[in-house]
Amino acid sequence: MSVSKRHGSYGFDAPWALAGLLFGAIALVALAVVSFALDVLAAGLAFLLGGLYTLASAASYVYTTRRGKFAVWAEELQRLEGDERLLDLGCGRGAVLLMAAQRLDKGRATGIDRWRSKDQSGNGEQVTRANAEAEGVSDRVELVRGDMRDLPFADGTFDVIVSSQAIHNIPDAGGREQAVREAHRVLRPGGLMLIADFQHTPAYETTLRGLGVVDVRRRDAGWRFWYGGPWFGTGVVEARKPA
Repeated sequence: MSVSKRHGSYGFDAPWALAGLLFGAIALVALAVVSFALDVLAAGLAFLLGGLYTLASAASYVYTTRRGKFAVWAEELQRLEGDERLLDLGCGRGAVLLMAAQRLDKGRATGIDRWRSKDQSGNGEQVTRANAEAEGVSDRVELVRGDMRDLPFADGTFDVIVSSQAIHNIPDAGGREQAVREAHRVLRPGGLMLIADFQHTPAYETTLRGLGVVDVRRRDAGWRFWYGGPWFGTGVVEARKPA
């Protein structure tokens, strides 16, 4: 499906990873040029192919972070009815949070984050607020600075919880499990949880099943959510808390 025009500024996910791909592509092409100049044709061809392959991976990464992920989330959020209270774990600059808010004409969207620049270029609470203004949804968006492992909300506060490429930033397995447990705690009975991540989705599913969630499934988000190729694809955990 088409993605509506975005008026905010959303940066690049994990900019250091993209920079690494671009640097690698340039370095490999440079080595290819040197090899050809020295008449080492086999090495030059290998370096050239490697450089082109790395450049294609960088192009895939740019597509995902600038457009592909928005298309995937636009489809996921179609199920919103418009009156829900929604929480975005690790909302960053608001890419998913504000798309959701546009569908919540009678609801409210809350984003929580620590806003670290290494997770997303230009990441900052003030940037997210500016994006909410630009998208025309600031009246239905609340931003909270906090830790996913210790959510400052009461049990059963939210109808929907989403998270996109955020929980994996918690460095230890115990912390990631705690974040999923906290998400489950603040989700109302019967509420929907959608977690997109390129790492650890089997562990998220296991944690939810351990909490008694039966209506849970894990699936591939597809090529639009590849960060360089299928080996860096994104999985989605979809769960419905027992009513």
